[in-house]
Order: sequence, then structure tokens, then C-alpha cells
Amino acid sequence: MNKNLFYVLMVFSMVFWGASWVNVKVLSSYINEYELVFFRMGISLLSMIPILYFMKLSYKIDFRTLFFIILSSIVLVLYSIFFFLGVEHGNAGFGGALVTTLIPINTFIIIALLNKKTISLKHSFALILGGFGVLTMLNVWAFNPSEIFSKDNIYFIIASLLWPVLTILSSKVTKVNPLVVTFYVYVISTIFIYIFYIDSSLEAKIASFDLYFYLNMFVITILSTTFATSVYFVGIQKLGANEVSSFIFLVPSSALILSALFLGEEITFNVVLGTICTITAIYILNNLSIFRLFKKKNKSL
Repeated sequence: MNKNLFYVLMVFSMVFWGASWVNVKVLSSYINEYELVFFRMGISLLSMIPILYFMKLSYKIDFRTLFFIILSSIVLVLYSIFFFLGVEHGNAGFGGALVTTLIPINTFIIIALLNKKTISLKHSFALILGGFGVLTMLNVWAFNPSEIFSKDNIYFIIASLLWPVLTILSSKVTKVNPLVVTFYVYVISTIFIYIFYIDSSLEAKIASFDLYFYLNMFVITILSTTFATSVYFVGIQKLGANEVSSFIFLVPSSALILSALFLGEEITFNVVLGTICTITAIYILNNLSIFRLFKKKNKSL
């Protein structure tokens, strides 16, 4: 596939990831958090079957892999529930910016602590800058405890801690393709939610849903989950992890802009400033070179 075309696909993928925050806000008026996880995981796993078949990937896994897949499934379900609750009670654009910028920072800190690594001066500065950005987004400077410790903020912060745990668990699986691991995580998550939290009343609900529900469900499952996640993993293989990671910078801004357009949510100065600070921190932590693509093009001239 042409690289320029793949860059376009990556941009769309990140926009769809940002759109998922808007979709959840809309869907929260139709179904509860458990039903959303059930639909999202269930539809996504079904749509992944032809992708795995087309890529000729093996479904075989060993017991060690299964163990980490089960743990990952539990963490993913918990993340999805807190993700839903935060958006249901709070601001989708704010949550999308806060969580997607907090995740890489939290991941860096947790891995550094687990590996007992000394954090360099450069990375220390990045973490301080990221912390300042997060505190600014939470509007700590206004010192309103009721806002800082509101339910939606707590839900978002817990979600931003759960995703790094999921990332670390998934990294333990090295002998199986990431798409196959993702497929099994969706399978186990769907079965778990169905057994413990879904009842027969859901069938009656489905019959009453309108086109708006199905449109948002299509975006959050087929486009945001199956398409975007598949492009992301294929991108890691084709472009490399660092280059693909740079596209994630588009997610917070996409969540903010789409929430403003479709939900009428206000984009405050604090959220914009905090997002810029945290994105800069992520840039430093990942040692990314924003001019890498241009340098490559210049070399070929």
C-alpha cells in the first residue's frame, strides 16, 4: 500500500477514535454501560473475523497467552465501564482530551516504577509539564473541590490508569499477532458481560432503537474499533511504533472538536492549554521527531 494513502487512513483512524467519545455520550441515553460494552465488543469481534481470515492469521494460542488474554479482558471491561460512566455524567470532549493524554504519561510512570528505572531530567520535565497540563484541564487553579473531585473526573482518571495496565498485560504476549489477541479479548469480554450483566429485556430495547442509535453504534464498533484498531496495528508493522504513535496526537483534538460540533460542548481555555501541555509532554516522553516525515521526503529529492 502507498505510504501517503496509509497516512490518510491513519488520520481517519485517529479521528474515529476521537469520535468514540461523542458516540458514547449519545449511546448513554439509550443503553447502560454493560449493554454498551456487550454491543461494542460483540459487533467488533464479528467484524474482525473476515480481517483475520483475509490476513491469514492463526487462531492458535497457548495457555500462557490465554491467561494474559483473560486478565486483559477483565481490565478492558472495567476500562470500558468507567469510560462510559465518565462520559455519561460528564463532558465527552473534556474526557477524550484528559484520558487520551493521561494514558501515555501514566504508562511511562508505571513502567518506570515496575522496572525501577531512574527518570532522566528531560523526562522529569516532561512529567511535570504533563502534570501541569492535567491539573489545568481539571481547573485546579480555581480550587473548586466539588469540580475537581466530581464523579466524571474520577471515572476518567481511573480509566486512564486501567489502560496502561491493559497495555502492559498485552505486551506480555509476544508470540501471537496483536489482532488475534484483540479478537480473543473481545470474545472473552463479550461472553463475560453477557453472562453476568445482560438480561432478556435487551431484545425489547433493540426493537425500539432508532436510526440515530444504529449510526452511532456503527461508528463506535466498525469504524472506531475494528477499522481504526486494525489500521493502527498494521501501521506499527509498516511504519514502526514511533511514527504511528505520533498520529495519536490527533485523538484529543478530534474529541474536543467533534464534541463541540455534535454535542454543543464548550471548549474552555483551560482544556486547550492543558491539552497542549500534555501533548508536548507525550512528545518528549516518546522521543518523537515531528519532522521525521519531512526529512525522509527531503532525502529522496
